[in-house]
Amino acid sequence: MKATKKQIIFFIFVFILLFIILPFTVKSETYEVGEGMPYENISSVPWESLAEGDKVLIHYRDEPYIEKFVICANGTQDNPVEITGIPDEEGRLPVIDGRNATTRPETNFWNESRGVIKIGGANNPPCEIPEWIIIENLEIRSGRPPYTFTGRNGISEYSENAASIYVEVAKHLIIRNCIIHDSGNGLFIGAYDGETEDILIEKNWIYDNGIEGSIYEHNSYTSARGIVFQFNRYGPLREGCGGNNLKDRSAGLVVRYNWIEGGNRQLDLVDGEDTQAIPDDPLYRETFVYGNILIEPGDDGNSQIVHYGGDSGDESIYRKGTLYFYNNTVISERSGNTTLFRLSTNDEHCDARNNIVYVTAGGEHLAMLESSGRLEISHNWFSQGWRESHQSDFSGTITDDGTTVEGVLPGFENPAERNYILDESSPCINAGTSLSPETLPANDVIYQYVSHTNSEPRPYDPPLDIGAFERCISQTCEMEETEREFQQETIDSQEEILLENITMEPQSDSPIEEIVEGEIINEGSSGSGCGCSLTT
Repeated sequence: MKATKKQIIFFIFVFILLFIILPFTVKSETYEVGEGMPYENISSVPWESLAEGDKVLIHYRDEPYIEKFVICANGTQDNPVEITGIPDEEGRLPVIDGRNATTRPETNFWNESRGVIKIGGANNPPCEIPEWIIIENLEIRSGRPPYTFTGRNGISEYSENAASIYVEVAKHLIIRNCIIHDSGNGLFIGAYDGETEDILIEKNWIYDNGIEGSIYEHNSYTSARGIVFQFNRYGPLREGCGGNNLKDRSAGLVVRYNWIEGGNRQLDLVDGEDTQAIPDDPLYRETFVYGNILIEPGDDGNSQIVHYGGDSGDESIYRKGTLYFYNNTVISERSGNTTLFRLSTNDEHCDARNNIVYVTAGGEHLAMLESSGRLEISHNWFSQGWRESHQSDFSGTITDDGTTVEGVLPGFENPAERNYILDESSPCINAGTSLSPETLPANDVIYQYVSHTNSEPRPYDPPLDIGAFERCISQTCEMEETEREFQQETIDSQEEILLENITMEPQSDSPIEEIVEGEIINEGSSGSGCGCSLTT
């Protein structure tokens, strides 16, 4: 029977409708790299043709991969492009070493001297802005002079500001559970006229980077629109290197639940000088730093712990907003003076509450501000005898609501072993206050750091303890149903805000109890420091 014209049109309409509404399955590729795998070397992978949903699985082998490469691909939220290291049975990560590294000849990209792994900025593979990319479970090292590599121009030397991971531009990027060291900058992320956005840096061990005699290379140096650092371990820079530990010029910056030890400053949060798109971003004026352990070992580097504002000299683009600094534990082992904050001008403001700031040299060596800035303090524990400033030209203001707890010792379980969990007699227990309304719900304190590069839910035992760790004294820490619902709303809100629903929850348990070069020894989570956990 011959179909009528109306029937043909109907069938065409149904076909188009089904094509639109039925789920479209992406055919993705998995490239397995390593000994006995389909691809023996990283350079064998067709990086120039990576597409949505593709996975590159790099297996551990005894010899490092002496190779470098570029990622310029586009995944989606449901089908990201994944570059994943596969550890061996002992937990050792595959090592990518920049020394004498070679590059796949089919790829063609500029700024080869800037990184061991580069993201964005290539002729082949061609892409404008790579997005929805995950890099995890790799040790990436040794991108700095005098080391050399072989690229499209033959043997070349790395630049001083080269990085283990150099991000020229990217959107929706996760860098997770990597060991990053022995480069100029460990991690470098550029703003690219404000196009770089939605970045998550979590559960990494970043240490031993920098250039001798230089203050311009750092363990991480980043600028983006929307970036979160969480559950990372930062260690000291290379000997003789004057850079900062975490230096950032971003809008929408969140630094939470990290261990940051050493550096010229632990945190250097300055102006977005590279592009006006950063200062113009509405999120530029609010910065959130909470749940961190910040350690100044000995007389290392600058006596200032946190710098907020700017360093370009153009004060018109300084942050001139509010640094929300809460529930952090700050330890200084300097023999001389320590200054908690350098706020660049009197237009910079800090709301500091629920923090422990302990200096081993005694409270008379602790100052709140350098020379300027507006600081509000509430319900903090400070070493007894602290002062406003060590400077004679101090022009800032400090608003103290009279709730500061002072003492000789804050009451840690075992500070000699770097255990800063509160002991049962600590004066910091239940001595905190509620958080600023501007921090809620997206930046509530709902986790706490677990040594190392792991996390756990912060026990619920109100009122809040001062510092980065909550001591559960009720032994149950159970929530009422309404409070549990609010906690879930907080988590949902954080997930929605962060990376447009890229997962912010800690990924599968991969606690790093001890890290040696190229190796993660998994001893399991240490659990809550108080022997209790959040009950759901």
